[in-house]
Amino acid sequence: MGLRRRSHPCAQRTTRSRRHVLNADPSRQWRLLDLQAIDTRLDQIAHSRKTLPQLAQVRALEEKAEALDSLLVRARTELGDMQREVAKAEADVQLVRDRAARDQARLDSGTGSAKDLTALQHELQSLARRQSELEDVELEVMERAEDAQSAVTQLEQQQSILAGELEQAVVARDEALADLDKQEREVAAPRADVVAGVGADLVALYDKIRAQSGGLAAAPLRQRRCGGCQLELNNVDMNRIKAAPADEVLRCEECRRILVRTAESGI
Repeated sequence: MGLRRRSHPCAQRTTRSRRHVLNADPSRQWRLLDLQAIDTRLDQIAHSRKTLPQLAQVRALEEKAEALDSLLVRARTELGDMQREVAKAEADVQLVRDRAARDQARLDSGTGSAKDLTALQHELQSLARRQSELEDVELEVMERAEDAQSAVTQLEQQQSILAGELEQAVVARDEALADLDKQEREVAAPRADVVAGVGADLVALYDKIRAQSGGLAAAPLRQRRCGGCQLELNNVDMNRIKAAPADEVLRCEECRRILVRTAESGI
């Protein structure tokens, strides 16, 4: 991997001389790596909390349940309409039956003129045809009502099954979230002590860089390479680092993260 292109050394020294140099005991700088490790793990836990597969499963089942609820509402509405049609058809048939029964009773009694009795016979024939027609309508409506009832029953069964699946998914989600909460508490437990060991001035710089660089603010210098941007430092930068006091807080010239010298830095 090639070395980075650098501006003229004089320009670098001029620029660097204008920067505020922070000094901190090497032990404080090493603890900064501990703080970064804690915060990186906390960030990972936070990311896991947002991207849990159980969350997606619960959302998918909730959407499915909502769609099923809408279908069930429509199916129940249709069933109610069918049941009202059945009731109307039954009432229409019963009206004709009652009328035919009254006419038959009058005819059987023999009361009235021959003309009236003949008229009753004709009406009974007409009522019989009308009753047959209405009974056909009643049968057709009843069949549609049965189909509507079957659709409602099937949807209710699906709803019951889905409710069980959703309940299980919610339990799995809550367990996964609880596990992440536990991990978060365990990881974060030593953070306050680490922060105290790093010191307020260095933590302030760390927090500022961390907010600007996606969460990674401090990185070790290993084998002439920045652990933040992963770029290899050239000889000019390495010589500058070698010449810097042990308590000087170094910054990567490329990514501006804090560089912490280690036994593997290659100095």
